[in-house]
Amino acid sequence: MKPQQLIDRSTTPDGKELVLYQRDGVYTIRVDGLELMSSRAHGSEEAMARLALAGALRPAAEVLIGGLGMGYTLRAVLDRVPGAASVTVAELLPVVVRWNRQHLAGLAGSPLDDPRVALVEDDVGSVIAGSTGRFDAVLLDVDNGPAALTVRGNERLYRAGGLAAAHRCLRPGGVLAVWSAGPDAAFERALRRAGFEARAERVSARDNRRGPHHTVFVATRAFRRDR
Repeated sequence: MKPQQLIDRSTTPDGKELVLYQRDGVYTIRVDGLELMSSRAHGSEEAMARLALAGALRPAAEVLIGGLGMGYTLRAVLDRVPGAASVTVAELLPVVVRWNRQHLAGLAGSPLDDPRVALVEDDVGSVIAGSTGRFDAVLLDVDNGPAALTVRGNERLYRAGGLAAAHRCLRPGGVLAVWSAGPDAAFERALRRAGFEARAERVSARDNRRGPHHTVFVATRAFRRDR
């Protein structure tokens, strides 16, 4: 087996080492030596888009994605939203944007080049906090789960205040989808306390349904009921 080729390395805001590797056309991003994502396994990102966008969308729907990753979540969303929709991608780490443009673009069909995409190099929490009733769907793919953080500051996304902000930023009937490496019953309960109708879906990491499975939390902001 060929050794991994180091493509580039960087440091996260809280000092963790972020490294991009390539071997035999397979790209891997590691954080402090632990695999964060691989181009060999992206079925769960595509499943998250499917679950988040399962309902009927307005022609001019607005979707927010937290975390660019390797572009697979963005591609899956673009393949499912109407032509007049707009998709905002919030990516905190400029190096991830650069890697997508320089090394990873072909993996998911150059999704950043789609005219429906607006890229924001900022914390997705700031985008959520600055929006009220704007988005039809919000997809959070920034960590390995609510308890396995890539950047320490992301913890607030999964606490009561962050979930309340996510609830406010959605239109009635809008969906918050959160990717996680595994189940988390406490987080599912936190979603319900924040006013969501929530469930956890077990999804395959690969399109062939073999190998590891991950969890997608699907939380819907209910429509108001007339009294």
